[in-house]
Amino acid sequence: MFSSSARRGAAVLLGAAVLTTLSACGAAPDQPAAGTAADGKAKAQPATAASVADLGGMAALVAAAEKEGKLNVIALPPDWADYGEMIKAFQAKYPKVKISSENPDASSSDEIAAVKTRKGQDRAPDVLDLGIAFARSGAAENLFAPYKVTAWDKIPASQKDADGRWYNDYGGYVSIGCDAAKIPNCPQTFADLLKPEYKGKVALNGNPTKSGSAFGGVYAAALANKGSFADIQPGIDFFGQLRKSGNFIPVESTPATVEKGETPISIDWDYLNAGYAEQFKGKGVDWKTVVPTDGVYAQYYSQAINKDAPHPAAARLWMEFLYSTEGQNIWLKGHARPVLLPGMTQDGTADKDAVTKLPQVQGTPSFPASAELDKAKATLAEKWDKALS
Repeated sequence: MFSSSARRGAAVLLGAAVLTTLSACGAAPDQPAAGTAADGKAKAQPATAASVADLGGMAALVAAAEKEGKLNVIALPPDWADYGEMIKAFQAKYPKVKISSENPDASSSDEIAAVKTRKGQDRAPDVLDLGIAFARSGAAENLFAPYKVTAWDKIPASQKDADGRWYNDYGGYVSIGCDAAKIPNCPQTFADLLKPEYKGKVALNGNPTKSGSAFGGVYAAALANKGSFADIQPGIDFFGQLRKSGNFIPVESTPATVEKGETPISIDWDYLNAGYAEQFKGKGVDWKTVVPTDGVYAQYYSQAINKDAPHPAAARLWMEFLYSTEGQNIWLKGHARPVLLPGMTQDGTADKDAVTKLPQVQGTPSFPASAELDKAKATLAEKWDKALS
């Protein structure tokens, strides 16, 4: 995933996922026999199960996860899209599965590196929350296990890998956060950021060659400066110009830098900036959030299971929880837009109060194709450091 210092397509679509408990035991005529899945075939092992049905149902999955007793997560800051609450809620529901949360401030590239370097180790990450470009490249490298959650059919086709190696989870828009207590006139657009009054005040949440949120920031800047999904170079040039003017500072914005006033203007996901407003209310920080009209860019993050997860059943149980109505609403309370939100709004299962608190956005977003993302990622890797030097 992406950290709060280096972190972390969007979509329309469908309804809430309701976990269905399927019996895995007994030999009644309308139930599968012990040791068989719902389709009558032999049950899969957790490491090869491509769905909860392969394991014989939800109860069997829970039992297998409890037997493993542990889940390794990485790069999940507690103040990122309400992941702190997500972990607590999962732990309360499945107390026998202990969560080990490592390196909350890791980047997506750090996650991929951990999968590769810890292969075969008990401390390898079981599950991953990645920027879309990293999810796609990781799948291409055959790093992820195919698994289709119960809500699979409700995730739009454009928001998932056809084989279930990754699928989008929650998303948001690139926004400009500003401490109105320190900045008399907060910027409203990318063009505003070039004004001399913002010298030494503008920051990104990480390095765009490693961080999904910073990557999104550069993409949005490209769109604001006559670039396109196929051409991110104008965004790189924009930040080069910001750097030369002295406005852009090489400090990764985090909750700590925001609270201390070190990054009074931060280009970041709207759900993070919106969260800062609540987090620092009454602490001398008057944090305002705006989605710039000249560079509207939305993106989802993606979930994946490590193909060599040391706790494969727990990994699959975590995924089922994330895509349940409860899990989706937790992200929503963190100001993020869960992938199942449109359907949950239709069927009345979305948290209505949380929906009203989402940052306002004008227009309908569009999203880059896989080839365009790959090209943007390659261009950043080649050009970013030179432009900022």
